[in-house]
Amino acid sequence: MSSTVPLFLDCDPGIDDALALAYLCCQDDVDVVGIAASGGNVATEQVVENTRGWLELADRSDIPVHAGHRLPLAWQGPNSTTDHDGPEYADLTHGGTGAGYARLPAPRAPLSAVSAAQAWVDAAHAHPRELIGVVIGPSTNLALALTIDPQLPKLFERLFIMGGAFNHRGNTRPTTEWNVTFDPEATARVLSAFGGAHEAGDLDHLPVIAPIEATEAVEMTSERLTGIREGAAETDQSWQAMLTQLSEALRFYFEFHESDGLGYLAHIHDPFVLACALEWARQDRSGPASSGIHGQPGAASAVANGSSGALPWAKTLRAPVDVELTGTLTRGETVADWLGRWGSPVNAEILRSINSSAFLDHLSTTLMKGPPA
Repeated sequence: MSSTVPLFLDCDPGIDDALALAYLCCQDDVDVVGIAASGGNVATEQVVENTRGWLELADRSDIPVHAGHRLPLAWQGPNSTTDHDGPEYADLTHGGTGAGYARLPAPRAPLSAVSAAQAWVDAAHAHPRELIGVVIGPSTNLALALTIDPQLPKLFERLFIMGGAFNHRGNTRPTTEWNVTFDPEATARVLSAFGGAHEAGDLDHLPVIAPIEATEAVEMTSERLTGIREGAAETDQSWQAMLTQLSEALRFYFEFHESDGLGYLAHIHDPFVLACALEWARQDRSGPASSGIHGQPGAASAVANGSSGALPWAKTLRAPVDVELTGTLTRGETVADWLGRWGSPVNAEILRSINSSAFLDHLSTTLMKGPPA
């Protein structure tokens, strides 16, 4: 197994996505195989430009960026039943460009000609049973990748998804979270495929879901942000520029949260999920080589419904999960069968609580240090 962590990231910048990209650029043991820029917080074309702009600021235009599909699954193909003008985006939360008040440079590196869906497939085949997949936007392109290669999940080491709300008020509709609401069919397809691969013994580790009732505990404040910038005073000018524009983006995010009655702060969901995935991968690589369960049919049946677990900075519970697709009031709601009433196998490990102070200290230290020399 490689000493570096092969990672494929699917994101929709978005302000907290931008913070996740900054964190990623500070890692010295991660092989970023590619980044999918998926529509969600803003339209796909703008997400592509934002992703490339943030990477340009961080002097990481070497990372290939792949454009995602323009529309959610339900809007694609001849059977689409929608009669709307287009998807709803989160410009109220992230600003018209998805970058708040930040001003991003025009990217110099060309956009990859490979689609986001195909890039997922290529990444998994290039790093079989080693790839860490992290989805911090809608799951559209990973779902489309499953159409290209239905056997894709067995090539992953693990999948981490930021999304959902379980028995919790939503941040989009009353009971739903944005990433899942944007494309519920995609999330449902991904969970079914990866959960099924785990049940068959073809995937060692359950997919991880990080819902908003857990990730909302990770709060960036203006005081912490000031401390990060002051602590990074000795870094090079390009990283200073990155932190300056991140601060401008976060200023918009602070104002949005304040207008929503939450105070002058920001819930930074995405960098936590990315960091949790990378730290888990490092720990998994340093553990016993015989810890996997490949080739053991029905492995998921050994995972008790409602059993507890732990991930870096987090506590978890395992349960069968599905997505409501037809409810007139609840479309996009994630539902966990905590009591086993469906009789279905466990297909996800769900974050239930986060040690936010410990993670925020880690994030601050990482951003103050900046990218490796």
